[in-house]
Amino acid sequence: MTVKDPQRHVRLNAFDMNCVVHQSPGLWRHPQDQADRYNDLEYWTHLAQVLEKGKFDSLFIADVLGTYDVFGSTNEIPLSAGAQVPVNDPILLVSAMAAVTKNLGFGITAGTAYEHPYPFARRLATLDHLTKGRVGWNVVTGYLPSAARNMGQEDQLEHDERYNHADEYLEVVYKLLEGSWEDDAVVKDRESGVYTDPSKVHEIRHEGQHFKVPGIAITEPSPQRTPVIFQAGASARGMRFAAENAEAVFVSSPTKEILTSTVAKIRDAAEAAGRGRYDIRIYAMQTVITAATTEEAQAKYRDYASYTDINGSLALLSGWTGIDMSQFDLDDVIGEDVKSNAIQSSVENFKKASGDADKPWTIRQMAQWIGVGGFGPVTVGSGAEVADKLIEWVDDTDVDGFNLAYAITPGTFEDVVEFVVPQLQARGSYPTDYEPGTLRNKLFGRGDKLPENHKAAGFRLHNSLVR
Repeated sequence: MTVKDPQRHVRLNAFDMNCVVHQSPGLWRHPQDQADRYNDLEYWTHLAQVLEKGKFDSLFIADVLGTYDVFGSTNEIPLSAGAQVPVNDPILLVSAMAAVTKNLGFGITAGTAYEHPYPFARRLATLDHLTKGRVGWNVVTGYLPSAARNMGQEDQLEHDERYNHADEYLEVVYKLLEGSWEDDAVVKDRESGVYTDPSKVHEIRHEGQHFKVPGIAITEPSPQRTPVIFQAGASARGMRFAAENAEAVFVSSPTKEILTSTVAKIRDAAEAAGRGRYDIRIYAMQTVITAATTEEAQAKYRDYASYTDINGSLALLSGWTGIDMSQFDLDDVIGEDVKSNAIQSSVENFKKASGDADKPWTIRQMAQWIGVGGFGPVTVGSGAEVADKLIEWVDDTDVDGFNLAYAITPGTFEDVVEFVVPQLQARGSYPTDYEPGTLRNKLFGRGDKLPENHKAAGFRLHNSLVR
C-alpha cells in the first residue's frame, strides 16, 4: 500500500508493565487502582479478557532490567514511589493470559544487551507456539545505567552502538527462526519412527562481531516463525532500526504537530528501506480519561491528578532522559545544549513540548504531565468526545492508532471498553470483531509470516544466505 487508506480503523493497544507504578506515579494509592496486584495472575487474566472484549490489538508489556536511580544518584525515590520497582518479568505472564483469550496479541519487551540471542530465540518460539501465533517482541537496546552496572558493565554502550549491537542480535534470531528448519522438517512419521527429517534442519553458522552461533535452532517452526517485531526508538538511529525491522512502532509525541512529523519520518524511512509506507503500524501513546458524561470525566481527571507524586515523576523523567532532574529547580527548563545517552527522543520532545507555542515547559510542568498517564497526551471527555478526538488524531497525523497508558488499572481500560469502543464502532472506525489467525495476520491481513520485503526474509533458506 503506497497511499493512505481512508477506511482504516483506529487501532488500540493497552500499555502496562509488570510492576506497581508504570506511567502514573502516585496513582497506585488511589482506592480504585489495582496495580499492586501485579503479582496476582488473576489480575492479568482479567485484564486480558477486558482487552479482548474491547477488540484491542494487543497488550504491550514494558520492562526494565534496572532502577531509575539517575534522580539524585540513588534508589531512594524510585523505591519509595514504586516507580517501576519492584518489577517482574513480563514474559512469564503471557501463557496464562493466552489461555483465557483467543485473539488478543501480546507484545513482550526484552532487551538485546544482556541475554544471548540463542536461548532467547527459543523463548520466543515457545511463546509463539503456546499462543498459536499471538506474540510480538518489543526490541529494546536498554537505557538505564543501573542495568548495565548490575550486568558487569560501567555504563550502557553509546546510544548508536547499542543499535549496532542489536542489528547483529536480530540477525542471529532471524537466522535461527527463519533459516534453520525447513517448513516440512517435522514429519511425525509414526511408522518409521522419524519425528524430524535431519536433512531439513540446517546449521546457521553465524560468526559476527558480537556473537558466534554455529548450530541449529532447537525449536521447530512456530506459527509466525518470527513473532511480530515491535520497536519504540524514535531517535534518528532508532528510526533507521525500525525502518529495517519493525512491524509496529510505538511513539510518544506530546503534540499533534510533533506526532505528524514523527509518523512521516517513520513512513519515509520504511520506504527508503525498501518496504511499503504502511508496512509498519504506528501507535501513539495516549491516556484516555472517560466516563458517561463530560463532567464526570473531568471530575475523574481532577481526582486522579490529585494523587500525582512529583518526585516519582522526576525519577521516571530522569531515567527516560538520562538527566538528573534533582540538579534543577522545579521552575527551570531543559536547555537546548542538554545531551543524553538515554532515550534521545524523550529529551528532544520535552524540549519541543510547550504550554504555549514559544515557551518550553518547566521541570514542574513535566512532572505534573507525567503524573497522569506518563509522557503521552491525555484526552478527557465522554465516550463520544474521546472517539471523535482519536479519529481526528488518526486523520490529521496519519498514525494507525494508540498505545493506551492507564491512570488506574484496570479501571482506565474498562472505561475505554465501556464508553469509547462502542462510540468508535458506531462511527465505523473500529472493528466489531477480530481478523482470523496470528497477530501478524490480524495487523496486516496478509498471512502469518513476515513478507518478502522484510529484512528477515533474506535469511530464509530459499534465499541461500543461510546454509
